[in-house]
Amino acid sequence: MPRGSEGRHYVWVRTLFDPAELEPRRFYQLLTASVVPRPIAWVSTVSADGVGNLAPYSFFTVASSAPPIVQFTSVGRKDSLRNIEATGEFVINLATAALADVVNESSAFYDAEADEFLELNIRSEPSERVRPVRVADSPIAIECTLHQVIEVGNSFVVMGNVVAVAVRPEAVADDGLPDFAAIAPMSRLGRAQWGLPPEVVEKDRPTTPQRP
Repeated sequence: MPRGSEGRHYVWVRTLFDPAELEPRRFYQLLTASVVPRPIAWVSTVSADGVGNLAPYSFFTVASSAPPIVQFTSVGRKDSLRNIEATGEFVINLATAALADVVNESSAFYDAEADEFLELNIRSEPSERVRPVRVADSPIAIECTLHQVIEVGNSFVVMGNVVAVAVRPEAVADDGLPDFAAIAPMSRLGRAQWGLPPEVVEKDRPTTPQRP
């Protein structure tokens, strides 16, 4: 409601979408075009047999800060989820503008026996605390052990205990934290759209409510 409109009633003309009236795929497209932008977790895992895997997931966020837990959602049961359930470990590599094309290529449906690192010539490096390797060219890698998997409808929410965050030196700002401009993160939008790193503005959080 606009400022100064307290006590007034407005009639907004909107298009209403009812999930009961749309087929699931169409409603998925509606949600992914509405909840934007979404950061991309480029998840590296390894199977119980030692086969590496790398795949992007755009349903990704922080679940808890203390203890530190991150989460991503697998729509359907995929190789990443199966590997995590088998080994209890994974790495979330941040997807960046420089890596956008190969991140997209890694979203193809490879056989479980295929290692996307090898198939796509993606440079890897050993992780510090977990068995799956990191993407060497990703500026930030979040190493995780499995906290829990929650099945929700047709999806699986994968929560990971953060055991280490590895940041490349050139991505660290003067204050010791990751520098947004250096990270240049990509995001997923709706349809086949990707988001470039956005313009950044700074706004201090108010300590008291602001009145118009």
